[in-house]
Amino acid sequence: MLLEGKRVLVTGVLNTSSIAFAVARLAQEHGAEVVLTSFGRAMGLTRRAARRLPTEPGILELDVSNADDLASLAARLDGPLDGVLHAIGFAPESCLGGNFLGAPWEDVSVALQVSAYSLKALTEATLPCLEGRAGSIVGLDFDARQAWPVYDWMGVAKAALESTARYLARDLGPRGIRVNLVCAGPIRTIAARSVPGFEHFEEAWAGRAPLGWDIHDAEPVARACVALLSDLFPATTGEMLHVDGGFHAVGA
Repeated sequence: MLLEGKRVLVTGVLNTSSIAFAVARLAQEHGAEVVLTSFGRAMGLTRRAARRLPTEPGILELDVSNADDLASLAARLDGPLDGVLHAIGFAPESCLGGNFLGAPWEDVSVALQVSAYSLKALTEATLPCLEGRAGSIVGLDFDARQAWPVYDWMGVAKAALESTARYLARDLGPRGIRVNLVCAGPIRTIAARSVPGFEHFEEAWAGRAPLGWDIHDAEPVARACVALLSDLFPATTGEMLHVDGGFHAVGA
C-alpha cells in the first residue's frame, strides 16, 4: 500500500480512459484518499467517471485559469494534502495540426496558460495544504525535447511545462516538496483524439518502442505516477520520467 494514509488531489479525470482516472484508481487501491477536480461542462463527465472508481471521491470546482477558483482551493480542500497530480492541457484548434506559423498569440497564450503556467498556479494554490507533509507534485508530460508532427504550439507549451517543473523543484525542494513529470507515450484519451493527426504518434510508437506500446493501456503511466506520489523517491525532484516503451531512447 504505497499511499496508505495519504491524501491526493487528482485533476484531469474526464472519463475512464483518462490517464488521470487510472492514477486515481491505482492511488485508491494503494490506500490514498483521492479528491478530484473539474469544472464547467466537463463536471458531468467527471462525476460519471468518479462513480467507476473503487470509492467515489469528492469533486471540487477548479478552472486553473480562474483566479477565484485557485484562491479558494486550499480552503475548500479543508485539510492537509500529500500529493497533487497535474493532468491539465488544452490548446485551441489553431495551435495544432500543422499551422504553427499561422496560430495567433491570442490562442497561443491560452495554450501556454492552461498547459504550462497552470502547474505553477496549481502548486501555489495547494501549497498551504502541502506544507510540512513532504509532498509530491506530479505532472503528465509528452516529451518536448524535439519537434513533433502536428503537435505545434502544444509542444511549445509542454516544453514550458518541463521548464516550469524544474524551477518549482528548485524553489520547493528546501520546503520538502518534490516536483516531477511523467513523460507518457501516446494514450488514446479524449485529449489525444482532439489532436489532428494523432495517428502519426500511434504509428511511430508501434514501430519503434523497444518494449512495445499499447495506446489503450494507461496502467504503466499510472504506476509511475503513484510511485512518484509515494515515499519511494524521497530524493528525486525536477525529473522527467519516461514511460513510453523506450521510444525516447532510440533513433530513427
